[in-house]
Formats: sequence, structure tokens, C-alpha cells
Amino acid sequence: MKPTLAGTSFTASAVHTLIEIGQNGVLTAAQLCEALNLEKSSISRMVRKLVNNGEIQESPSERDGREKQLTLTSKGWQSLAEINLFAQMQVSSALENIAGSQRHKVLDGLAIYADALAASRRGDFKVANTDMTIEAGYRAGIIGRAVEMHARYYARTVGFGRFFENKLASGLSEFVGRLDTPANQLWAAMSAGHIVGTIAIDGEDLGTHIAHLRWFIVDDAQRGSGVGRRLLTAAISFCEQQHFKEIQLWTFKGLDAARRLYEEAGFTLAEERPGRQWGEEVIEQRFQRKRTTIDVHF
Repeated sequence: MKPTLAGTSFTASAVHTLIEIGQNGVLTAAQLCEALNLEKSSISRMVRKLVNNGEIQESPSERDGREKQLTLTSKGWQSLAEINLFAQMQVSSALENIAGSQRHKVLDGLAIYADALAASRRGDFKVANTDMTIEAGYRAGIIGRAVEMHARYYARTVGFGRFFENKLASGLSEFVGRLDTPANQLWAAMSAGHIVGTIAIDGEDLGTHIAHLRWFIVDDAQRGSGVGRRLLTAAISFCEQQHFKEIQLWTFKGLDAARRLYEEAGFTLAEERPGRQWGEEVIEQRFQRKRTTIDVHF
């Protein structure tokens, strides 16, 4: 109920504005209205104050001259960095009072709530899948199930065929043989005894202190349910425990839902190039997530 937030002199909505513009790079006032769920007049007054304070700047939109694009100034980026540091310190301080074995419950709970809140704002009221669990380690059938989900999805979306499926199966089989190495781990999303999603962290193949996120897939029937976010959260938590300085993953251009999920988790696009390593030419993309300066060990 304080009038200001995050150790700043700004209101909660102003802090949220800086965060939203920082995450998206460029936003319009209309997009801010939707993101903050505020009236146009409230957004207009707040934007004017932030412009006058030198935190954001306005420029004409190339698409519509009547529309203004909002971006952070150098002062705004500095304010955002201080807001993020304040938040990281608060979270780190709170988690120090929770046993390490219990911290994953906090992450899972927040991920489930975030998915439910997003669905509510969309008006998409699904019944929660209460029996869903994320389980680490090998289990019978996981190689075949992961390969099946990948093969079906990528055959439909990008036209991959038997070359892709064969390479995927051999790579995953080789990795499972290395699961005894502490830097490697594999997770399955389980529902009613069935594997409905997988993800893995290979801590060996990219060099010292770099984690490779691999074999991330969710069954078609579970897309949009939050299972993917829970799997990704488990993998990132493991990387924090193992003190990896960076996580990398490869994907393809055009998989927009996956990209949004990665970017929400702190990944950024580091490289983009044409490639045929999977049998068909696609625009391959490498995303990376640097370890934060403040350690929060899960």
C-alpha cells in the first residue's frame, strides 16, 4: 500500500511501465494499457511524467504517424537495473529462510499461479491438471516417448523426417548413458502415469560451466497448460544449483510460443543462421541465459 515501489520514487504502475518497456524494447501507449490493465487517461498522465523525468522517450511510429513509440532512455535503463537489483535482493533474502529442498515448491507454485493468472486475463478458464508432476531422472520409456513427441511435432511444423528422428534418438540415447554425471539431468512431466513432456540439461558437451538445454518438448494436448514453464523452471533451478555460468539452447525461427517462453525465463537471442543439421534447411537460433550477479541457489 506504499505510494512508491522497489526503492524508487515511482508509483507501482510507473515501475511496471519501466519493466514492460524494458522487456519489450518498444511499446505504444495502447500496448501499455493492455499490459497494465489501466485506462488510457491514466497511462497518458503516467507516460508524460516519465518523459518529463527523462526515464522514457517518445518517437513517431513507422506504422502509424498518429501513434507514439515508447522506449527507455539511458536514465530509464539505469532505473530499471536498480529496480531489478532491488527485486533480486528481496527474493534472495526471502529464499535464504527456506530450506534448499523446499525452494522448488515456491518456484512451482509461482509458475502455476502465473499460468492461471494469464489464462484468467485471456478469459481461458481451464480446469487445472492437479495430478501433473515434474520428476527428475530416467524412467522406462522416456527415450521413445521424447522422440515420438519431437518427431510428430517437428514433422508437422517444419517438415522434418526420418533423418531428424534417427539423429534425435541416437543423441538422447547417448545422453541417458551419461546421467550418472552430476552435471547432467533429465526431467519428465507426468500425468496419470504417462510422460507428457521432457527436458534435459547436458552439462558436459559445451565446455566448463556452460549448460546445454536439450530435448524440451510438451505433448500437443498439454500445450498452453503451463507444463512447459514448469519443466523449464526445473531445468533452470538445477543449473543454479550446479553453478553454471550460462545456459544455451538451439531452436528454430518461427516457433513463436517457445521463444516467448524462453524470453520470459531470461533467455536472449545470441545467434541466428541457416542450417541443415536436422535434414531440412531452417533458420537456427541460439539463445543464452547468463547467470545473474546475485546467486539464488535452488
